[in-house]
Amino acid sequence: MKPIIQKFPIISKFILALLLFAFSLFISGLINKGFVKQYFPYSATICLLIATYILFKTDNKSLSSIGLNFQIKNLKFLPLGLFIGAFAFLIAKWLRAIYLGETFNISSEINYQFIIYGFYTMLPMVAVEEFLFRGYLFKKTVEISSVVKANIIFGILFLSVHVFDNEVINSLPKIIFTVITIPIGHLLFSVALLKSKSLFFPIGIHLGNNWASQHLITTNNNSNSLLFISDVGTFETWTSFILFIVLWNSFFLFVIFIIWKWNNPPLLIRKKR
Repeated sequence: MKPIIQKFPIISKFILALLLFAFSLFISGLINKGFVKQYFPYSATICLLIATYILFKTDNKSLSSIGLNFQIKNLKFLPLGLFIGAFAFLIAKWLRAIYLGETFNISSEINYQFIIYGFYTMLPMVAVEEFLFRGYLFKKTVEISSVVKANIIFGILFLSVHVFDNEVINSLPKIIFTVITIPIGHLLFSVALLKSKSLFFPIGIHLGNNWASQHLITTNNNSNSLLFISDVGTFETWTSFILFIVLWNSFFLFVIFIIWKWNNPPLLIRKKR
């Protein structure tokens, strides 16, 4: 076994990573039940964190390689990401509202406790996806190939997880929207990681975006979101739908461009001269 590992070190690392991740998800599936699932749904996150720690250790590195430590310069990326993710989603929905003639409204009743609790319940799945698609394997692929190739590979993998969802796969419009939008979402998260060198940044943006989709603005006037859309528009033709997809994704490409070019944002630690 050792001669094989020495002969094919890169392939061996990838196989080890896949085995550790699969084992982590299997163990977390056994743990994440009943009381634990209801009140502390973080078993998969913790297991993948441990697996990632082991993988970096085999490379004589630490979790600091992806900025996962308690240094202020890295921790600040989490709230910054939350703000960017939520605000970007809000602006994207506002552009849709202008395009379709929809109206923003403040919800008549707001359950602030439930809305804030949404951060706690959504964080585990967001963190799991970031460990899997922007963690050790992504960084390793960048090292042995290039950023472009790594983004293509993991963009396709990230897309596959979403497009085969039951709510998506049975709807052609949702398939089209997902196939175009999810790879751009991956690009947003990967650029955030590469720019900040901290996984906290894509975790924050991802969490902010997902939270906003359920608790910042929705199409239902209920207590679960701060805002809701009335006069929900529909797409009468394929042309109007495609133009909307272009508008939506052009905005997020603009956000990606801003993050990539944003050398000294207020919450980022400036480089020492």
